[in-house]
Amino acid sequence: MYNVIHNLARLCALAGGVALSALILITCVSIIGRSLNSLLHSDFAQALLPDVSRFLIDLGVGPVNGDFEIVEAGMAFAVFAFIPLCQLHGAHASVDIFTSRLPQTVKQSLIAVIEIIFAITLIIIAVQLFAGMQSKRSSGQSTLLLQYPLWWAYACSLLGAIMAAVVAVYVAAARVIELVSGRQMLPAELDANH
Repeated sequence: MYNVIHNLARLCALAGGVALSALILITCVSIIGRSLNSLLHSDFAQALLPDVSRFLIDLGVGPVNGDFEIVEAGMAFAVFAFIPLCQLHGAHASVDIFTSRLPQTVKQSLIAVIEIIFAITLIIIAVQLFAGMQSKRSSGQSTLLLQYPLWWAYACSLLGAIMAAVVAVYVAAARVIELVSGRQMLPAELDANH
């Protein structure tokens, strides 16, 4: 079961990485386009190369239309896409000032309780995202510039949230089984301790 969950979490993280890379590219192209557009409209460019400036402006050199809308939707998806793999490997940041000196069984109990709470939280987030998606879908709201339906962004984020919730439930169950049985079900936590 672990291998199936791990592969799904990795696939989800890869999709998030592709989305994040595309968002970085869109942002860079938009910034370069915006800067070039400003330069082409400057008195300097208009005086030095008016025909070239006009040609490039007419060609559409400028910021990516709707770049903020794309980045907003894409970032929400990317965040949810990375949570499953992070959750599976226990790689969330944690501060263990008080827990580092606790006995191992107390630490394991605390980790199991935290995983259960995290699973419940992710389930609630997924349910609320679904409700939000349904609301946006029934209202017919769309983005200002690109005019794509808002529910599309919710649907993309919902996919990651569902996967995060599934992984969180699996991890919570595994941590409880580890606590009860004493055998290790998941790899040791990576912990990003601070």
